[in-house]
This record gives sequence, C-alpha cells and structure tokens, in this order.
Amino acid sequence: MRVNLTKQKAVAKDYDTEMARKFLGGRGFAAKILWNELKPGVDPLSPDNRLVFAAGPLTGFALPSSGKLVVAAKSPLTGGYGDGNIGSYVAVQMRKAGYDAIIVEGKAEKPTILLVEDNITEFMDAKDFWGLNTFEVEDKLRDVYGPTAGILTIGQAGENLVKFANIVCQKGRGGGRPGLGAVMGSKNLKALVVVGSGELPAAYPKELKELGAEAYREVLTKPNYTFWKRQGTMMTIEWSQENSVLPTCNFREGVFEDADAIGGFAMEKNKTSQRGCPNCNMTCGNAIKDADRKESELDYENVAMLGSNIGLGNLKKVATLNRLADEFGLDTISLGNVIGFAMEASEKGLIEDKISWGDYKAARGLIEDIAHRRGLGAVLAEGVRFAAEKFGGNSHRWAMHVKGLEISAYDCHAAPAMALSYATSPIGAHHKDAWVISWEVKAGRDRYSEEKVDKIIELQRIRGGFFECATVCRLPWVELGFELEWYPKFLHAATGLEIGWEELNTIADRVYTLIRAFWVRELGEKWSNEMDYPPARWFEEPLGKGALRGTKLDRAKYEVMLKMYYKKRGWDERGVPTKTTLERLGLGDVAEQLKKRVKIWE
Repeated sequence: MRVNLTKQKAVAKDYDTEMARKFLGGRGFAAKILWNELKPGVDPLSPDNRLVFAAGPLTGFALPSSGKLVVAAKSPLTGGYGDGNIGSYVAVQMRKAGYDAIIVEGKAEKPTILLVEDNITEFMDAKDFWGLNTFEVEDKLRDVYGPTAGILTIGQAGENLVKFANIVCQKGRGGGRPGLGAVMGSKNLKALVVVGSGELPAAYPKELKELGAEAYREVLTKPNYTFWKRQGTMMTIEWSQENSVLPTCNFREGVFEDADAIGGFAMEKNKTSQRGCPNCNMTCGNAIKDADRKESELDYENVAMLGSNIGLGNLKKVATLNRLADEFGLDTISLGNVIGFAMEASEKGLIEDKISWGDYKAARGLIEDIAHRRGLGAVLAEGVRFAAEKFGGNSHRWAMHVKGLEISAYDCHAAPAMALSYATSPIGAHHKDAWVISWEVKAGRDRYSEEKVDKIIELQRIRGGFFECATVCRLPWVELGFELEWYPKFLHAATGLEIGWEELNTIADRVYTLIRAFWVRELGEKWSNEMDYPPARWFEEPLGKGALRGTKLDRAKYEVMLKMYYKKRGWDERGVPTKTTLERLGLGDVAEQLKKRVKIWE
C-alpha cells in the first residue's frame, strides 16, 4: 500500500515476483524501495523521504517469533540508510489486512493518525493526541480498536524531531534507532493503526501448520529455555561484566563496580511481569516496578546504556530512565550514549553544565530536555557526532558512534571482530547484524584473523540478511540453538519456493551491497573507508580496569581485517561495491546509477 499524506490518498498495488525472489521481504523490500524512490541528497525530514513498514514472507504465520516488522527510511541521524525492526501486532495485522509493505510519503497538513482496516484507509485528526506520550496514545487507541490491534506511535521526541527518536508499541517495544520516529514526526504522523481480518495465504497451509506446531514444541525442549524465560537478555549483564565488555562511563571501561546491582539476578528479584511479541513462546521482555512505582520493561541494551555506561548502579532508577525514554519515544541505546558523552564532557570542562557520573537526577532532567529540545538537551538531541562538533576539545575521539549512529552496549577495546561488526553494520554501529562477540570470546580475543572476518560475514548473512528479510526474530536460533534448517522448510510451506541457504546467502549479499550502494550514492566522493572505522577511543585509550587492563585495539591489524572484509564482499579498497559485484548480484541498474556519483572500480 502506498500512502500519500499530503494528498490523503492510499492505493494498493501488487508487486512482481522478481522482487520477492531477489529481495525476499522486510529489509530487502525496504532497501529496494528506498533506492528506487529517493533522489540522492534528499532531506530525511522532508516530505520527499519515504517511511517504509515492511513484513516478510514468514511474518504473522503461526511460527516461532514471527511477529516482527521492519521500518525504514533515510536516516536524519546518519544521513544514510536507516532501519529497525519492531515486535508488534502491526506485523501480524498488516499481513492479515493483505499488505506486505506500507510506504508512506508526503506530509500531512496537520497531526494525523493513519488507520488501515483491511482495504479501507482513513486519515484521522490527531490534534487531541499531539503532545501525548506513547503510552497515553496507545491506551486511547486500544480503548477503541482492541487489545490485538496493531498500533505504532511516536512520543514528544518524534514530534520535536529528535534525531534518535524511535517508534514505540506495546509500552516498551521500540524500533528505528536511526531517527525513524523523527521521520514519522516530520510527516505529522502521530500513529499508525492496522486492523486486518483476512487469513494469511500459504502455498501449503496444512504443512505450514504442522511445521509451526512442531517448531514451537522444539523451542520448549532447548536446554537454555528455562533460564531464558527467567532472565531473557538481562543475563548478558553478568556475562559482559565477566568478559570485560560491559560499557562503563562512556565506553571508557569494560567492567562496572555495581554490575551485580543491575544484572539479571537483581532483575529477577524485582520482576513483576513478562511481555513478548506476537507469536512468541520465548518472551524476553521482563518488567519491574521502577523508582516511581511504575512498570518498566527491561532488556540488556537499555540497562547497560542507561546503567553502567552512565555510572548508575541502581536498577530501579535505571528502569525509570528507561520508561521515560519509552514514553517520550527516545532510543535507549543512543540516549545512554549521549548522556554518557555529556557526563564526560562535563568532567573535562567542555560544557558549563555539571553532570557527574551516576547522577540520576541530572540524567532524568536531561532526558526531558532532550525530548523537548531544551538547553543542553537541544544539542544532544542531534546525536553524539553533532555534540562532539559543538563541544570541541578533541571530544570527537571519544564520541562513540560509527557513521553517526551511537554504538550499542558492547565495549570493544579487546574485541576486534565485534569492532569490525559495528563498523560494517549497514545502519551504523549496531549489534543486531552480527553479534559476533560471544563467539569471539571463545575463539580468542587478541587475534586479528581471516577466520573472524569470515564469521562476521556469515553472521551478517544470517542475522542482518535472512532474519531481517524473512522477517522473523533471530533469538530462537541465537539464544536457544533452534536449528537454521527449519527456515527453508517454513519458506517452502509459506511460499511454495524451494530456497536453500546458498540462495538465501546470495539474497543477503544483494541486500547488504544495495544498502552500501545507498550510502555511497548519498555521500558521493565524500565516501571513504574511514566510514568503516570504530571510534578512536578503542585504538588510543587502553582499558584501565579488570582482567584485560592495558588492552586496546591495534589500528594496523584492524585495517588488515577491514581490507579482507572488503575483498570478500567484492567491494573495492574504499568499501565501494565494484561493477563486477553489482552485476553478479543482479544489481546492474544500481551500477549505472552509482557511477554517476563515484568512480566504480572493476
């Protein structure tokens, strides 16, 4: 469905089978749509940007963890390709309504809620919703449309175009780290509501039903299932502390003295409820009562970034900061990053504001100021890259981002593969595409090897390629060891297509290369391989604490790994896809456009 907010029109269209076969769905569809429809240099906050909500061929079926949706646009935070995935009823309801993607363009004249009910679309006045937080909006809409309606909304951060505003659902599920909430706000779109009543068509429905039932039973048999249900991703706090990768005080250190106070076992003692995405039987959202006695859904990333990374060792207070971020519609990873950056800038005298490490009251006030763009918050609302330019004093060397996207919660002083994974993530520094660090800890931290490069590409193909295009959650495989062999069977039953892992890897390579081409097209001759380097801090400032004290990354050895990565991807020494690679992946038309912006090497 294509929605034009300016004209208040919506048109449903079929797409061709070639697109499905070449790009699968989800991220693949989003990347192809944005490449085709955006002119180079378009302002991400202009009506000309596209906001794409895309499902995949497995989304919504009764299969493990299939309630996922990709949302994508040109990012206002990075200026490149931006996306995120959200576990949401919208994913299921959109497919029940008959849509694999909704493309939103233009800008509404006034605040609007977009309602999609099967083949009927309405543009509703949102004046009574504008200014409300995400929880309040969802409550009001659920009263009307019911508990299983798909609802995505933005808070005040999206309205105020905070560059790392995200999109929120189910009071704690968020997605779109690179500022996709701001894109939604720039279009005066306060919420998307989707209600579908149809059946999802499958090539072999009986086979799919039987496979799904068997797969759900299989998930329950996995050895780690019981502990996962107890702690979810929160178990990672203790693991990160033990392995010196827990981001502490703006990624200065990898261990935190109060880690036990904010870890999985501390969470268990305070746990009040558990939440999950649709179609999931390994729910990972654990909620506790925060310092305000309100419920806050926690996971590893938000606790590490709003806890150890800002020096705050009180779980209830961390939970309050997390809930406020969810209410305002702020990405918790970028938020914890910019607050930690501000605390270090204060410590070093680069700003007049006095914000000490672990200062809960100051951090809480700063969250409100960021969401409303007040004072120091107005600077931080632009992201850490912009703040470093503003503060000066060599702060760019400890501004923890890649390509403008703030780094998520793993310190890489002693993890060269994870550093390269962050650096080559297609949206900027994010763990989602290749969480290689647990493998790296076992394989050896100090090695810079071809084996590590191969592992990164393997994981990018599976995690950022297949799972983001299919579109289903990767956690059954990652956390429980649910076998990858299930997924081609699911695809066959759902679509009728025989697609093995060799072809799925090719699709993943095609999508990654197209996204890289998008970045290069945007930046033109400004593009260089420096875009694929992690922050200077990890090369220049060794760890000062813990078992790995004295460790830092080796820049020359990292560069060797990066060159290996480019060669294996079929990209040139600058990280630009070659014409040969583009043509091999069926992207010859991309090569023609790209050569207008930058020289393509053979």
